[in-house]
Amino acid sequence: MQTPGINRRQFIQRSATATGTLLAGASGLLNSGAAPAGKRTAVDQMTLGKTGIKLSRLGMGTGSNSGQIQYDLGKEGFNSLIKYAYDQGITYFDCSLTYRTFPWLGQAIKGLPREKLFIQSKIPGQPEDILAAIDHHRKTYDTDYVDTMLIHCMIKEGWTDQWKRIMDGFDEAKQRGWIKSKGVSCHSLPALRGATATPWAEVHLVRVNPQGRRIDGPEESVWLDRDPGHDVSPVVSEMRAMKAKGRGIIGMKIIGNGEFVKAEDREKSIRYAMSLPELDSVVIGFKTKGEIDEAIRRMNDALA
Repeated sequence: MQTPGINRRQFIQRSATATGTLLAGASGLLNSGAAPAGKRTAVDQMTLGKTGIKLSRLGMGTGSNSGQIQYDLGKEGFNSLIKYAYDQGITYFDCSLTYRTFPWLGQAIKGLPREKLFIQSKIPGQPEDILAAIDHHRKTYDTDYVDTMLIHCMIKEGWTDQWKRIMDGFDEAKQRGWIKSKGVSCHSLPALRGATATPWAEVHLVRVNPQGRRIDGPEESVWLDRDPGHDVSPVVSEMRAMKAKGRGIIGMKIIGNGEFVKAEDREKSIRYAMSLPELDSVVIGFKTKGEIDEAIRRMNDALA
């Protein structure tokens, strides 16, 4: 209908202008890489189990080869990569006392809104003063709290008995507000089963990829063509049990500790990880902006 008070030529011109504006806006949205409303993406904010804590579906690891890969970027390059990851929507950053990047993370996240970040860190071994060790992480990262603190790299069966003093220290740190949640990273199937069994754990860092590279148990791909409801890999079986208990679960070694140099291997592994409903998030160690872009693109495609 023509608007009263304008002639036909003016009406057509105004309609054309409005249409052009709408098309330009739509084109800008598509070119920006923004996902349509309702579509799952790599940078969705996920809830970590029953902790209530939010983190991006994709996290950035800072410990490839004990952090040497990221350390070789130099402090300025490392800081730039952290900022780039954040600008792409990644809010989850993973570190450890054992990584060469440990002293750098605090400076790298400086200026970013702390309430939007999810910082995960890890403590190896059994420090004599566990509270001092946890406090050291807070001071190094220049933050009042660490979102999740993990006991790092459990391998032995029955580790929960041997680490009770450390676990108690984590509990006290949580009561003090120094950490928001607690858990464990495992590097063997017996340790993983112990982690599932203990009611102490709230968050699990689990090694996952279908090629069976650096995972906790036999090659994952052995089970991929079987009925997932009845015959699954030991790792997936443990994750299902964890999820049933309300645990937060994060996948690691998605790129096989950086060993998946072929694009088809990275594609296969990311698609597999995104097919597992048990995973709240995954963490990948990056060394370039291109790797970040590729992982986001592959995850977005897998989630479509």
